[in-house]
Amino acid sequence: MRPSLPPGRRVVVRAYGETPLEAVEQHLAIEPMEAPDPATLGPRDVVVAVRSASVGWVDLLMTSGQYQHMPAPPYCPGLEWAGEVVWAGGAVEPAEVAVGDAVLGDGLLAGPRSLGDYRAYGGFASYAVAPVEAVRRIPAGLSFDQACNLLGSYETAYHCLIARGRLAAGETVLVHGASGATGLAAVHVAKLTGARVIATGRSSAKLAVVAAQGADHVLDIGDGAGGVRAFRDEVKALTGGRGVDVVYDGVGGDVSLESLRCVAFGARVLVVGWASTPFVAQGKGQRGAPNANRLPTNLIMMKGLDVLGCPTVISTVVDPSIRAPRLAQVWSWAEAGRVVPYVGGSFAFDDVKEAMRAKWRGEVVGGCALRPDPLAPSIAE
Repeated sequence: MRPSLPPGRRVVVRAYGETPLEAVEQHLAIEPMEAPDPATLGPRDVVVAVRSASVGWVDLLMTSGQYQHMPAPPYCPGLEWAGEVVWAGGAVEPAEVAVGDAVLGDGLLAGPRSLGDYRAYGGFASYAVAPVEAVRRIPAGLSFDQACNLLGSYETAYHCLIARGRLAAGETVLVHGASGATGLAAVHVAKLTGARVIATGRSSAKLAVVAAQGADHVLDIGDGAGGVRAFRDEVKALTGGRGVDVVYDGVGGDVSLESLRCVAFGARVLVVGWASTPFVAQGKGQRGAPNANRLPTNLIMMKGLDVLGCPTVISTVVDPSIRAPRLAQVWSWAEAGRVVPYVGGSFAFDDVKEAMRAKWRGEVVGGCALRPDPLAPSIAE
């Protein structure tokens, strides 16, 4: 008789909170998890013992229902994960994956952000289940922590900068929130494109890491009181008075407004997110946007700007064909060692709440990883 997989643990969000921190404190818990039963799985499914899961901004917004896709509670969070294959269905070819392989999961095809039958299997768990099409062997040289922080961040950076922003070699891009996971990926992608990068943040220590990761210039734009100071003159000075060609804005609020004064005529302003004003939507999964960010149309008109919304996942759902070239390029860079996710924090499974608090407070530079408990050795069918 085939031996069974040992039980494990998983994180569960039992109800939406008014805010992500409320959800983390009041509605998030670790509970026992039975191992997936292969008898209930399909012939093209695989079971992965999760070794590392990305703790991302979207994971936090989901806990309060303030992200556009809302998995119904109770659910297991963790959009992206990496680990070892411990079971593969009979129709999975060894050339695809095999038991013992180190793989990463595609968060658009499995997990809480996916739209199909596999959204129940979040990465904050001992095990994940996915169709074989949703797992890829980890590129050589990447750790589990790095692998689970690869696709989401770099696909976002590619979609925003390349597909939407048309960033070209020789141009200058202003990257806001550059010490975050997607912001740092944007720095990497911009440099690979041959662009010049001016990166901003509100911590000199974190910006030192961004500079070491390739940014040409870094600007601490904090005002010392939790707000944002004017930075137009510095950006203009760094560009010979011309201004930047592209703005990568995942921050919003006052940063967006000041950015419109830092651009060349005809620049592209990429709206990637609004991390500084996260409560645009109502909490507890209510819809509406009572606190929406606003931009002045006079500056947009007089500077001839292209203001481009860049919702990577929504755009891909609307037009799935845009993903293939994006994924191919990101994967090619990863296999060649040209992109290596920077992971600034790794947390033990029992510290999941602290990991999510640290991510929310912006204490982690680049990617953040949660490490589920080690399990027994892999088994074959």
